[in-house]
Amino acid sequence: MKLEKIPNIKHLNKDNFFLLAGPCAIEGEEMALRIAEKVVTITDKLGIPYVFKGSFKKANRSRIDSFTGIGDEKALKTLRKVSETFNVPTVTDIHEVSDAQKAAEFVDILQIPAFLVRQTDLVVAAANTGKVVNLKKGQFMSPESMKHAVTKVTDCNNEQVMVTDRGTMFGYQDMIVDFRGIPTMREFAPTVLDVTHSLQQPNQNSGVTGGRPDMIETIARAGVVNNVDGLFIETHFDPAHAKSDGANMLDLQYLEKLLSNLVAIRKTIKKF
Repeated sequence: MKLEKIPNIKHLNKDNFFLLAGPCAIEGEEMALRIAEKVVTITDKLGIPYVFKGSFKKANRSRIDSFTGIGDEKALKTLRKVSETFNVPTVTDIHEVSDAQKAAEFVDILQIPAFLVRQTDLVVAAANTGKVVNLKKGQFMSPESMKHAVTKVTDCNNEQVMVTDRGTMFGYQDMIVDFRGIPTMREFAPTVLDVTHSLQQPNQNSGVTGGRPDMIETIARAGVVNNVDGLFIETHFDPAHAKSDGANMLDLQYLEKLLSNLVAIRKTIKKF
């Protein structure tokens, strides 16, 4: 996957990481535009290639009463509005084969959720749209096994593929990032570190996922030092009241300081 193949990507710089960031789910047009405007301002200032992230629907939920979305078409149109307003590419996750073509009309990158990355029909449907495909490593998979998921995309004559590590589950309620996986997966495709999902604490008794947002900078720093190509960070101006994954999201007010520190680290290690 080459960044220059993504429409509207800016600040191409082989010495810097790119960023996929935004809310977990699209809760409405106003909130999406508000978050995008802030992140665009920060990434423009720091020269970070930026992709706005937002799920148009949430299919994997612990409880039946959990928020799943504002409606597919409304959410997808919001993603298009973000792209057109700020001239940035967008990414959203898909869950069913029928989602692939539908979402491809509105976004630049189709993301395969970690729980579904072994679903061949879904991966092939995404690849056949010709869009960039972001494959999230299953929490139950080794880094080496992601080679086969990448091959499913490239065998469809689509070379625009990247891999995202969101941690590996050891036990019922925690994730661990094995940083040996970054250089391993970079042999197959550009590799992104999903910082915030790596800090999830799923399967809580309440049916609401927990998290460790206090460790976001720790995980992000380690990824940058280990030459990850991109970072994935879910962020919200009011995580406590976000409708999905608020427990592990980064408060938007802390994003600029975090990214400034990470850019400084990347510049430092590139000298060696």
